Amino acid sequence: MTADEKNSAPTILPIGEPPARRIAFGSMQLTGPGHWAAPANPERAMQVLRDAVDAGVTHIDTADAYGPFTAEKYIRKALHPYQDGLVIATKGGLTRQGPGKWAPCGRPEYLRQCVEMSLRRLQVERIDLYYLHRIDPAVSMEDQLAVLSDMQAEGKIHHIGLSKVDVSQVRRASELIAVAAVQNKYNITNRVFEEVLRLCELAGIAFVPYAPLASGRLAQPHGVLDELATNYNATPAQLALAWLLHRSPVMMPIPGTSCSTHLHENLVAAQIDLTREDVVAIGLAIDRNPAASVM
Repeated sequence: MTADEKNSAPTILPIGEPPARRIAFGSMQLTGPGHWAAPANPERAMQVLRDAVDAGVTHIDTADAYGPFTAEKYIRKALHPYQDGLVIATKGGLTRQGPGKWAPCGRPEYLRQCVEMSLRRLQVERIDLYYLHRIDPAVSMEDQLAVLSDMQAEGKIHHIGLSKVDVSQVRRASELIAVAAVQNKYNITNRVFEEVLRLCELAGIAFVPYAPLASGRLAQPHGVLDELATNYNATPAQLALAWLLHRSPVMMPIPGTSCSTHLHENLVAAQIDLTREDVVAIGLAIDRNPAASVM
């Protein structure tokens, strides 16, 4: 395969100083069942974080709602003082009422509290990338983004991102702030936010797909990617991640795991070369597979 035949897949994105490598680490799986309470094995959770950084991961994704508060605390315990160039991205504006329960709260005073408490838990003076975890329909978007913009001006937030948003919301937000990243659900079987991805490409906004492995279902044996993955000498999870990396130059998946073995397997995806034809063919094969329901 010649260089001209390869689909351009840069290894970094312009978030952080220096820019972040394109396979990041999502910390959601480091919490208890229903993403509620502490992990069953705290030391193992912290070791996975250390292994991720040792393996070259430069972007850790988290949120105050994971636990709640648990993931941020373990990131600090495992990684502080932070390695130069490591980006910690967190989120606020989503409250928890119990295992598996989530509700948005975008009141400006609450969002300010969220930022202040994340600063404390992570033990940093400035958050590298702060997402509005959900836009609260009960509060104007202008008010929600204004408080984050104010805290950016105060030096407490570097970049601002959005999560679970549609095209109109990204466009509207971009009139108010510089949107650095959008985090939406997206994977090879779920491309509902294709238009948002295209907008991010045009605007130079990082697109950070959560559930890139469909919450682990794409990594399971005898799944929809099994046969395709063998053609590339890859695991199903590796092919799913490689497809994302080659699908768009602004894509930065955040696969999460509580297992160091799976962590290292995921990172190998960055070494898999796919042509443009491969990306199209894999996508079409999934579309034609009746077992590949949206995940």
